[in-house]
Amino acid sequence: MTKKELFELQGKMPDPEVYTKIKQNWDALAKPIDGLGVFEEIHCRIGAIRRECHPDLSKKELLILCADNGVVAEGVTQTGQKVTAQVASLMAKGKSTVGVMAKNYPLSIVPVDIGINGMQETEGLLYRKVASGTEDFLRGPAMTEEQCLAAIEIGMELVRDAKQREVGLVLTGEMGIGNTTTSTALFCALTGTNPEEVTGRGAGLDDAGLQKKKAVIKEALRFHNLTESDRSFSREAAFEALCRVGGLDLAGMAGIFLGGMQCGLPVVIDGLISAVAALTAELLLPGCKAFMIASHAGKEQGCQRVLKLLGLRSVIDAQMALGEGTGALLLLPMLDMVFALYEEGTDFADTEIAEYKRLG
Repeated sequence: MTKKELFELQGKMPDPEVYTKIKQNWDALAKPIDGLGVFEEIHCRIGAIRRECHPDLSKKELLILCADNGVVAEGVTQTGQKVTAQVASLMAKGKSTVGVMAKNYPLSIVPVDIGINGMQETEGLLYRKVASGTEDFLRGPAMTEEQCLAAIEIGMELVRDAKQREVGLVLTGEMGIGNTTTSTALFCALTGTNPEEVTGRGAGLDDAGLQKKKAVIKEALRFHNLTESDRSFSREAAFEALCRVGGLDLAGMAGIFLGGMQCGLPVVIDGLISAVAALTAELLLPGCKAFMIASHAGKEQGCQRVLKLLGLRSVIDAQMALGEGTGALLLLPMLDMVFALYEEGTDFADTEIAEYKRLG
């Protein structure tokens, strides 16, 4: 894919008539109007995205993009890069956190090596390596344009492959030491936000480590002339920011969100890192946010800010900061229950209960 092809991407928006029909079906159920709150809205949105009044979510897939980040060399993390490969190896065996949590759940998990430093092809890990990690963005651009485009295209291809497998819902996850630094830097670059306001502790920095992380992000933004940006960014400027301070996992997940719009599939945002990738995708392809579902608020300070910019509302607020798509995973049992009620619930017409009327 070329930059020109990226900037010319288009997609078909969700069907508003399907949304309205599903909402009418919800109102016909023997329960208070909007009794399930935002869950009904999410269900309506998924149906409109899929263009089906009875969308099937029996096949769900979690795409976990794993990559290393050169900025780790600046001492912004508690652990070194080798942890990325170690956790990815556990993912390949189904023994990482998300693998254990989803062990008995109907979900396909696809861990992807899109840029792990030093890791070779491993059984159970989809090998789509663009490079062995990014460069240190305090010394130069994190990625070349070619690398960034390749990562975006891989993300889009993953969604196209899922569509061919008749997957009905795609979830995003990531693993990469240093990626709260890259995602915070990119968020600040895209919005003009002061790093002091949104930089978090990641996997557990102490006070000194947090101050170091803030200083590195501030200096990187100055180095790359990204301190005066705002949400009116052009596609070109958003892409440039992604190349300069982003990561291969961020670029790949941006591609997943773009792929959601291209393929007409809903894509679930996990925490801060995937949320920033989602914001990037929206800037690259305006309207893309219509295909996104928010799962949880996240512990990182910037997560809710990103979701607010996207106009999305999370339904879980548990101060999570685990990654791997675990927050997105926790949304699924709730969605399954909501979908079951929609398909099997009792209508007012089948009872003696007086039907509630929508007012206003």
